[in-house]
Amino acid sequence: MKALHQLAAAEAVGLLSRREISSEELARACLDRIGTREPVVQAWQFIDPDQVVSHARALDAKPIGPLFGLPIAIKDIIDTADMPCEYGSSIYRGHRPLADAECVAALRRSGALILGKTVTTEFAYFTPGKTRNPHHPEHTPGGSSSGSAAAVADFMVPASLGTQTAGSIIRPASFCGVLGYKPSFGELPMAGIRPLAPSLDTLGIFARSVSDLPLLSQAIRGKQRPLPILRGPPRIGLCRTEQWPLADPDSQRVVLDSVDRLRKAGAQVEELELGDSFHRSRKNGSAMPMRWDGNSTSFSLTQMPAHRRRIAQR
Repeated sequence: MKALHQLAAAEAVGLLSRREISSEELARACLDRIGTREPVVQAWQFIDPDQVVSHARALDAKPIGPLFGLPIAIKDIIDTADMPCEYGSSIYRGHRPLADAECVAALRRSGALILGKTVTTEFAYFTPGKTRNPHHPEHTPGGSSSGSAAAVADFMVPASLGTQTAGSIIRPASFCGVLGYKPSFGELPMAGIRPLAPSLDTLGIFARSVSDLPLLSQAIRGKQRPLPILRGPPRIGLCRTEQWPLADPDSQRVVLDSVDRLRKAGAQVEELELGDSFHRSRKNGSAMPMRWDGNSTSFSLTQMPAHRRRIAQR
């Protein structure tokens, strides 16, 4: 049998539901791993071991829900009523939300144990946090969901929540070597999560096994989503974009090998071209819609160096 801290979420849920392990045992195994590895990885913004053990004991005394006793980490732009939420910024140091985000409340109703808050880049944007890549501490874990990906990758917690506006789930998942599930926009609730670009922001999940993802996403949604019925072979687009030549040969080979496997399995893979207007917009500097305390604006990525200098001078 695996060490308790190495269990994937679905494996842990199975053992917990059969009472083969207790929530407290699993929580203590995670805390022991964190105690050993956190000085190197620095994935956590807030964790209170005494609070974790107390909540685990309460769950063991009254088991509830499909995720009974499962430890889950929460990115620190997602509100938690019993833990600080600092959004990766010194401006909000010690900030205590009045209520849980909708996704956190859903996890608690499902019996999950909220282990702590993981490091995010400031406001889920560019300024990095303290987290290091667990495989190569001198390298970046990727952002903005840095701590959430690193904690799962380093076996500190079976699963975690992150968010993505552009690449903040899939990038750290790739860098840290874990599964990053970025669902379709609007599939999971965003209430109680600090916005960056509300027309793009998406809640997602980090885990170590594909079987973990439907279990966790269903618990957050509160209902099972029916699978679409395919009326023929799936159609998949391959869009290389003008950035394709910048990818190293290993990366290109992985993509093309995947295309070959999909075609051999019966999928229809079609080459897609985004067109001249897309390439022109990239050269002119992409405009990202932003929201800051309710005030919307747009922001050209070519303005970032000057913007950073202005912020530094304040």
